[in-house]
Amino acid sequence: MAEDKNGDPSELSDYTSEDEGTEDYRRGGYHAVRIGDTFKNGRYVVQSKLGWGHFSTVWLTWDTQTSHYVALKVQKSAQHYTEAAMDEIKILKQIADGDPDDKKCVVKLLDHFKHSGPNGQHVCMVFEYLGDNLLTLIKYTDYRGVPLHMVKEICYYILVGLDYLHRELSIIHTDLKPENVLLLSKIDPSKDARKSGVPLILPTKTDKVVTESSASKDNKSLYGDLTKNQKKKVKKKAKKAAQGCAGTEAFDESEADSKPSSPDNFSVDTIPNGVSVEERRIDSVVNNESSRGNEVKNTSQGVKGHRRPSRGTRKNLLAAVDVQCKLVDFGNACWTHKQFTNDIQTRQYRCPEVLLGSKYSTSADLWSFACICFELATGDVLFDPHSGDNYDKDEVCLILSVSHILIFFLNQFI
Repeated sequence: MAEDKNGDPSELSDYTSEDEGTEDYRRGGYHAVRIGDTFKNGRYVVQSKLGWGHFSTVWLTWDTQTSHYVALKVQKSAQHYTEAAMDEIKILKQIADGDPDDKKCVVKLLDHFKHSGPNGQHVCMVFEYLGDNLLTLIKYTDYRGVPLHMVKEICYYILVGLDYLHRELSIIHTDLKPENVLLLSKIDPSKDARKSGVPLILPTKTDKVVTESSASKDNKSLYGDLTKNQKKKVKKKAKKAAQGCAGTEAFDESEADSKPSSPDNFSVDTIPNGVSVEERRIDSVVNNESSRGNEVKNTSQGVKGHRRPSRGTRKNLLAAVDVQCKLVDFGNACWTHKQFTNDIQTRQYRCPEVLLGSKYSTSADLWSFACICFELATGDVLFDPHSGDNYDKDEVCLILSVSHILIFFLNQFI
């Protein structure tokens, strides 16, 4: 999927749908993950889906070794996706190594490994499980703006993260936006899986979903410290989760049967081989346009069918929310001394130098940061360009950027 330089991305509809669809569940594509599946010799047990992107799917997972929830990112298996994942891991390891005390407000990579499946070998990354992103926070205000004292506190944490990346590591995030800044906790505590302290789904020998009856023996030891009522609630949730994923299992099994496992059975152009690093980065950015119109792409932001809290409830939740946050998603990150492409940043947060095709550095992230500040305070996107007959979105965005700068300076001297 490519973006015409003089026009809009023409195939963004599949990316902004509520799920990733079935087309890329093939050789070189996504790995078909089922609730209850295990990874890395049974260590990680899949609980539910958190979200998806053009390169990967992300899953809430129970780490049986540490007894904590984690986020498992499963990359597509084609070679250029694997290369992109290895670049990301290299940056994430540098970030983690420089922050042993976890005070730099950047997400932690906990583990990484490769997983073989019917569609190929997939690079998997394990991250700490965080809460809602800033776009979800903005939505909770009905796009009317977050209280300024909260905006200031959020900005502090973002700047701590950027200062660490820029000054100490010479890393440019290149795709800073509300979706890529996550709170440490959920806005609504009742939706936080960590509150229960136990997994809803347990592994079995066949990696199928565990029903209430088949897991009764294991539950006795696992739930030993819970009260009777707590045990009932956990078991009830587990039963619902098992019922809810039955259709998913059926799809995965039929998909596996219908798709060939041999690379000889599909066209060569279905898996782009020998793709350059630059092309790989452009591919990622194009598919990272904007999810403003998509309420359920990331299922941690709200699952279809769930009732939205009332305005009063949302107001109370916002008043009590902990706004500590971390920067996430380093799939497009680079170093100041080693850049992969000139095409960076989601358009609404794209800086003038990138729009002009000029050189960029850490200041590109600061432009995006300023756009986020405005959006948090007002609920509106600062730059939301629309193309016309004689100009494209980048040109409109550049005009808007320059006009805002001029207005700012004029206000300082008038």
